[in-house]
Amino acid sequence: MANLAALIPGAKPTPIPGMDGPVAEIFGYGLWLIVLAGVGGVGFGVFKLAVSDKSRNNNGSEPFKWMGGGAAAVILSSSLIAILNGIAG
Repeated sequence: MANLAALIPGAKPTPIPGMDGPVAEIFGYGLWLIVLAGVGGVGFGVFKLAVSDKSRNNNGSEPFKWMGGGAAAVILSSSLIAILNGIAG
């Protein structure tokens, strides 16, 4: 897991009471990866909005689906991180 920690700066998971060992560590890193994936989804949506055809006939709402899905992933995973840190802290 040391290589994974190098990819995610400052993402040292807080140990969860009752969930020790590799499961807790993988779960903590997984939540941070979901945050990064959500940020990537928002960025890809912004990119698609910038380069897409804005006509009504060519699925102009697709960039907003990417941005909405990415924002939802960031909000859900960051709230889970905050809840778990509150429980563990």
